[in-house]
Amino acid sequence: MLSVTIDEDKGIAILEPDGPLSQTDFELAAKIIDPYIEKTGQLHGLIIHTKSFPGWDSFAALFSHFRFVKEHHRKISRVAISTDSMVGHFAETVASHFVNAEIKLFSFQELEKAKSWVAGDATSNLA
Repeated sequence: MLSVTIDEDKGIAILEPDGPLSQTDFELAAKIIDPYIEKTGQLHGLIIHTKSFPGWDSFAALFSHFRFVKEHHRKISRVAISTDSMVGHFAETVASHFVNAEIKLFSFQELEKAKSWVAGDATSNLA
């Protein structure tokens, strides 16, 4: 399951997976995020917040993940990965070659710092 929340004040989406990701998870994420983008023109950023990477429940889910990224990466300025998983380092490096968004890795405990950075708060670039 994938929990998706939008902080409309900051213009950010927070994705929190709880178990292997499914094709339905990415369809649900699009149904929540797309209306916000249509209304405002863009999403300042997106945060993936998970203690460890849960993987995908099927090849169809992996394909849906790639399609979601392809359809949204030009409409999102920043992506924060807030995790303690080693996959976060890999994702930060590899994804930067395929998406327009600026990507930054934070520890799982640094969710608030990730929110500030994604939202573009001036103080978030310090420390």
